[in-house]
Amino acid sequence: MFTMLWRKFRRAQQRTTTPGPRAGRDLSPDLEANLAAFKRELGASPDLIIRRLTLGPKPGTTGALLFIDGLVDQQIVNRDVLSPLLHEVDWGKGQGATDLLDQIAQNVLAVGEMQRETEWRQVVRGLLAGDTIFLVDGQAAALLLSTKGWEKRAIQEPEAEQIIQGPHEGFTENLRTNTALLRRKISTAGLHFEEMKLGRQTQTTIALAYVKGIVNEKLVNEVRSRLKRIKTDFILDANYVHEFITDAPFSLFPTVAFTERPDVVAAKLLEGRVAIFVDGTPLVNTVPVLLVEYFQSPDDYNFPYYYATMIRWFRYLSFFLAVLAPGLFVALGSYHQELIPTPLMITIKTATEGTPFPLVIEVIIMGLVFEILREAGVRLARPFGQTISIVGALVIGEAAVTAGLVGAPTIIVIALTAITTFVVPGLLGPGIFLRLIYTILAGVLGAYGILTGVLFTLLHLASLRSFGVPYLAPLAPVVPADLKDVLVRAPIWALGTRPRLIGWLQPSGYAADQEEKGGDRDGEGTW
Repeated sequence: MFTMLWRKFRRAQQRTTTPGPRAGRDLSPDLEANLAAFKRELGASPDLIIRRLTLGPKPGTTGALLFIDGLVDQQIVNRDVLSPLLHEVDWGKGQGATDLLDQIAQNVLAVGEMQRETEWRQVVRGLLAGDTIFLVDGQAAALLLSTKGWEKRAIQEPEAEQIIQGPHEGFTENLRTNTALLRRKISTAGLHFEEMKLGRQTQTTIALAYVKGIVNEKLVNEVRSRLKRIKTDFILDANYVHEFITDAPFSLFPTVAFTERPDVVAAKLLEGRVAIFVDGTPLVNTVPVLLVEYFQSPDDYNFPYYYATMIRWFRYLSFFLAVLAPGLFVALGSYHQELIPTPLMITIKTATEGTPFPLVIEVIIMGLVFEILREAGVRLARPFGQTISIVGALVIGEAAVTAGLVGAPTIIVIALTAITTFVVPGLLGPGIFLRLIYTILAGVLGAYGILTGVLFTLLHLASLRSFGVPYLAPLAPVVPADLKDVLVRAPIWALGTRPRLIGWLQPSGYAADQEEKGGDRDGEGTW
């Protein structure tokens, strides 16, 4: 009892003897109290740099600079902040300056962006975001000087979205670099960015991007509303945002798209979509998303339309093989042998004669082995990962056939499935789960099981919405004007309208024509 009272007395005494700002309060006019508060807040961290200064115009006036080592550009701090403060003799009188802090901001500091702040919590957030804090004794305010300059990765082509022709540049982990890359693609005043902070502990910067005049304002309001409803301690990657704002959190199919390519984001924004940038990750979320988008590639628009159409058919065929091939093999080999030509059936039976497991067990086991090898190849260093993926598959497959554990046709089907799985990388996860489900259904009910699984999958896809847009559009509901970029890729000059259920139903040059005429469009979208 007495111990608890003594602790409370000591805490009250410390608050009395060491005045300083606390969360939700304004800064103190006492410079030493403010500096002591910063040290208490950050735990006397060694990366917190405090530089005390004696200011020139009034003898005896002191100030201090605070910044986090590693988050600021030292050249900007030395050249544009420290040097003017130490070497400027005549500061003059700033026009409209109300106090010494305003006078310094208007006549001394050479930083392009600065902000005067009095609230303690906002000052701490600016410090941790890479700003330099300037304090003056006797002033209950601080200047937040934009001096951000941490190390960042160079712009490179995304490894997961490589193309043959077209731009070979991708987003990085730096938000401002990413917005600049997008500005280079869309050089119009209609490209708007809105920033907010998410994560109580991480305070991650989220940027909402859209093109004014093309995007449906209802869509922007919905995205903004969902982002503001996120309540969490940390946002470390774009997938964190995706799982908070997705329409169907328990669906296998993603209703929020990912990309690392600026040209892809630019194309989607010009169709009327919204992009969500997350500071610290090169992945950018775009909404809404349609199922047919996963079968499209930037190379489709860099090659002739007839070749792009053929390649797109290959993607559809590859996805269906990756999902249905094991199940069809099990169904035909176990229940519907009469549908297989006799010579081929004899070959399959000869190869699988003497194997200890049913066909469905063989397929499931080899499928799991392949997924384990793929995961090992991804997690290990690149030279070792490639060796394990190739040599492991060959050795295990050959050994399994030689030992009589599985048949050679099973290895062929699994190899075909493995190759076709990577043709549509955006649906890699859903494809793996659907393949397993269809294989189990085929082992229990044969072709009827596969048809039942496909039927329920189509019903589920037809019920999905991505921010109000049907997931199967423009196939269900059918939008004839949008079918020119689904099964076929029409010539570029024929792609003159934006998606009917996403953007405005206007030619792609409509917004530019209205901007040149000085007009604007107010109307209702179809969202």
